[in-house]
Amino acid sequence: MEMLKENFPEVKKILVRSPNWVGDAVMSLPALMSIKSALPASEISVLAKPWVADIFRGCSPASKIILYESPGMHQGLSGKMRLAKKLKEEKFDLAILFPNSFESALIIYLARIPKRAGYNTDGRGLLLTHPVPAVEKKKGHQIDYYLKLVNYLGFPISTRAPLLKIEKEQVARMRQKLGSLGIKDNEPLVGLTPGSSYGPAKQWPTAKFAKLSELVNKKLGARIIVLGSQNDQDIAQRILPPGRNLGYDFTGRTSLAEAMALISQCRLIITNDSGLMHVAAALQVPVVAIFGSTDPEHTGPMGEHCRVL
Repeated sequence: MEMLKENFPEVKKILVRSPNWVGDAVMSLPALMSIKSALPASEISVLAKPWVADIFRGCSPASKIILYESPGMHQGLSGKMRLAKKLKEEKFDLAILFPNSFESALIIYLARIPKRAGYNTDGRGLLLTHPVPAVEKKKGHQIDYYLKLVNYLGFPISTRAPLLKIEKEQVARMRQKLGSLGIKDNEPLVGLTPGSSYGPAKQWPTAKFAKLSELVNKKLGARIIVLGSQNDQDIAQRILPPGRNLGYDFTGRTSLAEAMALISQCRLIITNDSGLMHVAAALQVPVVAIFGSTDPEHTGPMGEHCRVL
């Protein structure tokens, strides 16, 4: 795709609609940074679902996070009208959509944001003032999918590597929590994320994770930290059986911000293809990613500190 001549030099307030999944949110960060690098004086707000909002807090170019609470107060037509009214009051000059949904375009259209950009998919072209020709999503890395969108709109690519940083206060709180479990500051931690959003097709067998945790604990003297959602608690219990004292199960017991702080304290993360895999890679923590049904060329972790099996 060729780059548009316009790069919106007069724009002061920008709304970026974030992807809905943790991994995709992380992979959108280089595109977000490219927008900010091109328009450093602009104020960027991110419209995000609550479960991905922590990705954009404290370390991204976003100066404001607006929650899109659906399910919740923004579900249904009346909820979307309520959200559109709130966005209209913000007086944004430009909205850029990372998701391809018709719904995301409808909301910014109802908000009467003057300039509205996104891929021309799902029959939403008439709702956009700057429809971007769609590219095949499964070709190339997902990071490049978002970068091609903003690059077409005239924003030069400033980086291709997602980068996250954790606020010192969040790290201090996590170290205090680890200390309460008897884990010393210099004690090596290895994190496992054995779950995955799409179930067994993307998951390395639990029995192998269990065997690996024993080997890591025995050979490296590291405590095992198992991370994930409530849906992963059964898996975690099989990886860390009672009485073995291999480590700690944090599945379903942390917010995303807390999980990010915990990952930042690990020497290594061993993971399926998951959102937390991308979080670890963006935190510059060494990652060993085990891929099954998905393609690492499309969604693999980014960085020289990452290895894919």
